[in-house]
Amino acid sequence: MKSTPSRELLCSLAKAYGVDTEYWAFGGSLTQVADETLIKVLAAMGADAATTSSAEQAIKDSVLKPWREVLPECTIVRVHGQYTIPVHLPHGSSVSVQVTEESGQVRWLAQIEDFTPPREVDGVVLGQASFAVPEDLPLGYHTLGATITLATSCGWGEEGAQVLVEAPLIAVPQVLPTPSSRGARSWGAMVQLYSVRSRESWGVGDTADLKEICSAFGAMGGDFVLINPLHAAEPEGHMTPSPYLPVTRRFFNPLYIRPEDIREVGYMPTETRSNVRWAGERAKEDSLHNRIIDRDRAWEGKRKALEIIFEQPRSQARERDFQHYRRTEGQGLEDFAFWCALREKYGEDFPAKLSRPDTPAATVVRQELSDRIDFYTWMQWIIDQQLEDAQRSALDSGMSIGIFHDLAVGVHATGSDTWSIPEAFAQGVTVGAPPDMYNQQGQNWSQPPWRPDSLRKMAYAPLRDMAKTVLRHAGALRVDHVMGLFRLWWIPEGADPSQGAYVRFDQEAMVGVLMLEAARAGAIVVGEDLGNVEPWVRDYLSSRGILGTSVMWFEQESDGQFRRPTDYRRETLVTVDTHDLPPVAGYLAGEHVVLREHLGLLTEPVEQVRAEALAEKQHMLARLHEYGLVGENPREQEIVEAMHRYIARTPAELLAVALVDGVGERRAQNQPGTDNEYPNWRVPLADGSNHPVMVEDLSTNERLLSLVQAFTGELRER
Repeated sequence: MKSTPSRELLCSLAKAYGVDTEYWAFGGSLTQVADETLIKVLAAMGADAATTSSAEQAIKDSVLKPWREVLPECTIVRVHGQYTIPVHLPHGSSVSVQVTEESGQVRWLAQIEDFTPPREVDGVVLGQASFAVPEDLPLGYHTLGATITLATSCGWGEEGAQVLVEAPLIAVPQVLPTPSSRGARSWGAMVQLYSVRSRESWGVGDTADLKEICSAFGAMGGDFVLINPLHAAEPEGHMTPSPYLPVTRRFFNPLYIRPEDIREVGYMPTETRSNVRWAGERAKEDSLHNRIIDRDRAWEGKRKALEIIFEQPRSQARERDFQHYRRTEGQGLEDFAFWCALREKYGEDFPAKLSRPDTPAATVVRQELSDRIDFYTWMQWIIDQQLEDAQRSALDSGMSIGIFHDLAVGVHATGSDTWSIPEAFAQGVTVGAPPDMYNQQGQNWSQPPWRPDSLRKMAYAPLRDMAKTVLRHAGALRVDHVMGLFRLWWIPEGADPSQGAYVRFDQEAMVGVLMLEAARAGAIVVGEDLGNVEPWVRDYLSSRGILGTSVMWFEQESDGQFRRPTDYRRETLVTVDTHDLPPVAGYLAGEHVVLREHLGLLTEPVEQVRAEALAEKQHMLARLHEYGLVGENPREQEIVEAMHRYIARTPAELLAVALVDGVGERRAQNQPGTDNEYPNWRVPLADGSNHPVMVEDLSTNERLLSLVQAFTGELRER
């Protein structure tokens, strides 16, 4: 009978694979991860820990892995830093190492002393040589090349033979410029774009609305508009409402296209243009009402219109631009469009022969679906153009940053990414979060995580490609749950969200690659570092020029008192609230307690939670009164404005006003821990009287203008 591994053996193997065996719970207790959880998480990383012998072999393999690599699989260095490259080769052989820069320039690396003893690996005695990386290496994606001349015959070749091995070397920034280093302190608006419609919207806010929103806040002196992720969703069937559960994070949701703004529409025959208009009539009617957003109906009409427009002739210049876009985005775009065409043809269940894009059957079907693939690549080109136009308009309006994109934590388990690059994802686990004060049962986000070892083998291409696309027409990027670049909570399939374990990533690589793409785009990066975040992570991000996040409702001391403005971190984006809570008007009324009680999400008596919420409100009012921002018995609007004046007194480099607070909305956009129990991500923008608020009316909305005036007036005084 095979024995199960001991706790000590399991912990040793977990450490080798970057799996934490314990964690600090939100209540302050050190919690041990169950053995069963560790075994399942390790299995998802390719390590067999089911028995003592298999676990011992897995540890041995992890120790020998670096020696089995001639060059490291992927090397990440910071520019102007001191780094060495270890090379493993048959003992006694000679080696020279060069780096071919992204520009094509070749540079030889100097060998340095290395007294590491030789080691027998898989029947061959190997030695180690080390080489210094040039400190003046430019930013970019470079290639290391090691040329080995064998001293004796071995499994690598005959004596005197030369062996060439190449591996990626990525040079990333030491630090990114922040708003203060650019000589500015900036503010902007937070907007759930899909929820903010105009009278010409197709049921959902789109790129044209984004352009108008940027113009409106630019005229008010704002520097950016932070929007929800625009990642692509299902092209057929029910569209997942959550922008944080996309099918891919690299490409955009064509639902956000404004059809009338496509150039070819202006040259259509009258009858054809009428067909486009008719396709949008029902969706446009929806935009005028405070009804739950129906993405499926909006997409049904919009896709019909886009198919009509796609069939219209394009000028030679436009066609060349389209083909250039396809070549630039490469195989990733083609595979995404292929997946969309397959989803359209087969629904969620693809035939086994089409389990990935490179099967023999897929090659045949790809050709058969070439027209639909053309359509889906065209839509990506169109939305890319419209986002480019929106960003240009934002900067022209006077904004210093413009569009502020949001990056989701992961992707849908049956989406495009998991189909096109399955080797990048762990199997049998999903990501989420352990229990905390706002989600006392924990969270399961139903997303498969990237495998740290797979990312390294792929030279972090999935991260690189995603960041490059999202940042192309943006001035800033918010990284949701930035801890995901450091560690993620992995939950074995079928387990409760509390029965997970943290798996660590190589943060130097993950953060570095993201910084490289941000540097090339000239963009600011903000990490959402709320919740259970290790203090050193915030220090690390700050040292790299990545801002953190502070939400006023969460900035409390251990005694429940709210943190004073001067005690806030400077290197942050500060807001009053977040989309996972009701807007201030609703929160002050305790609607978050009522909602969680109604949905059965409380693990403590409702009377206790209600009393705690009331005490929290009293602490808030007391602090605002202390600073002279409210008087006795202040009205709701006065409190909202006072809270924004309060955050304006912090030293934060970035500050944002939530549009929902500006117009008096009371409903939350999302209730964590729910799926269909609450209309998450489907709540249209309305005021406190439940009247829809349109984009055209933002510039004259008295409550919004009053809030912005109070907020910016405080900023000017500071």
